[in-house]
Parts: sequence; structure tokens; C-alpha cells
Amino acid sequence: MRAVLVVNPKATTTSERSRDVLVRALRSEVDLSVRYTRRRGHATDLAREAAEEGVDVVVTLGGDGTVNEVVNGLMTAEPPTIRTGGARADRLPALATVPGGSTNVFARALGLPREWPEGTSMILEGLRLGRSRTIGLGQADDRFFTFCAGFGVDAAVIHRVEQARRRGRVSTPALYFRATLGQYFLDSDRRHPAISLERPGEPAEGELATVIIQNCAPWTYLGEREINPNPEASFDLGLDVLALRQLRVASTTRTVTQFLSRNPDPHGKQVLRLHDVPEFTLVSSRPQAFQVDGDYLGEREKVRFSSVPEALRVIC
Repeated sequence: MRAVLVVNPKATTTSERSRDVLVRALRSEVDLSVRYTRRRGHATDLAREAAEEGVDVVVTLGGDGTVNEVVNGLMTAEPPTIRTGGARADRLPALATVPGGSTNVFARALGLPREWPEGTSMILEGLRLGRSRTIGLGQADDRFFTFCAGFGVDAAVIHRVEQARRRGRVSTPALYFRATLGQYFLDSDRRHPAISLERPGEPAEGELATVIIQNCAPWTYLGEREINPNPEASFDLGLDVLALRQLRVASTTRTVTQFLSRNPDPHGKQVLRLHDVPEFTLVSSRPQAFQVDGDYLGEREKVRFSSVPEALRVIC
């Protein structure tokens, strides 16, 4: 079995020594090639090249951003270079994810342990036993995502955190909390909702203030605690949506409290929730911050979202 390990050398929870341990462990099971990312977006190129070379498995060591780039590389590989026959997911290399970032939402949503040594052991067992599952992905315009996307406040918060990290700050729950408060109270136009959600054959939902899209549950983690605006979201179904119609302090606090609870069920006049949606488009009268899988992608006025069923095999 041929495999490529795509390593983000800046992964926050691994060292050079631990990477060496991982490489030795993987080489005990597969014919392994190791490739290091050098810039943002490089993992996409490395994964696409691996798929075109016909490898069996692509393993990632990094955070959710590295996983997202690798998935986009796999999903955009040219069909002539992919094995023929069967479903597309069967013709692509399988994906194995060793958690190496600060949160690792995707890996944990698959049931992998949070720490990389335990995650590696589970992946090695999966490789030995041939254990995998096929999952659906989300797509936002031409960008695929594994667990979430955001249009509005949550994406703006991620932008704030990324700016703080470039200044040397460490990604912690406290940093996200401060960024959320700063964005909500200082930089959000809470009085003029600008977003509309459009679905084929359905009336448009207008005057939305911010929108969260999930391809699985949870949406993210606060330390060990799951945060679940759309608890029924699943890799095996379409996309789930939670939108707030207003960002008033009282109603927003109530909604956040609801999806932070142990049995989340966000509801109320200011809440729009949609389950298992195959496609929709978000349109805004002014530019909105936009993110996928925790990566800020700038501002957009329109994004088309769709569910891509049975898109990729993962080792878990």
C-alpha cells in the first residue's frame, strides 16, 4: 500500500521528534513518502499530485486547515489520472487524519482521539484492518469543506483570531472569546441584517444577520466541550443551517446559551434552522466575512453552497 504523509511543520501540537515517531510507525504499515508544506495552499497541490500518482492513502499531520487543503486537492484531481471504475470516492486515495492542530474538529468528529499518539494508533489499526467510511462533504462555490462554513459574525471572529496569531498570540478558548466579544460589540452592524438565503423552489429567507453551515456535528469545540448549533448535522446527510435574524443582546445570548447546553436545541423567533439541505445560496447587500473549516477566505456578497454526498473515503 502506497501512502503520502502531508506534514504542516507549523502544526501546533507536534514536534520534529514526534513527527519522526509518526513516520516510523506509518512505515511499518505502508510504503510511505513524506512531503512538507511550505506555504498556504501548498497542501492542496501536494494532495492533488499524490492522487494523480495513484497512491492509496493520503495522511495529514496538521490542523483543520491542512485537512481542508488536502481534501480540496483530492477532490480537484483530474479524472484521467485517477483509477478507473467504481464510484469516484473509491477511485480517489483514502484520507487519514492525524490530529496536530489546536482544535482538530474534523478528526474528533470522525471519532479519533484528540491527541496525535492515540490518533495515530487508531489510524494504524484502521490501515491494518482496511477500516474506512465514506463521507459527504460541503461545497461553497469552488471550495470544499469537511465540517463547517460561516457567513457573517463567526467568520469575522476567525479573521480576528488569525490576525492575533500573526502577532504571536496563541490560539486558546480565551482568545476566541475575546475576539467574539470584540466583533459582536464593536464591529458588527447589528441593526441592519443584510443576508438572504435562497433555495430552489422555496421562498427566500431575508434579513438574516449571520449564518452557520454544518456538514457534521459538532460545529466546533471549546476545550473538551462540543458546541452544537445544529446537533442533527451528519456526514451522511445534506447541510444544516443556523441563522440569526437579529443580533440583539438578549436574543443572541439566549440562542448561544441554547447551543452551549448539554442537549442543544436552538429555537425562537430570531432563529432560522434548516436540516439536510442539498443546496442553497447566501446573498448579502454588503460584503460579509466568509470562512470554511476555520479558514478565513475574505469577504463575499454571494456564496452558493451544496452538499456532495459520498465524496471521500476516510480511515477511522
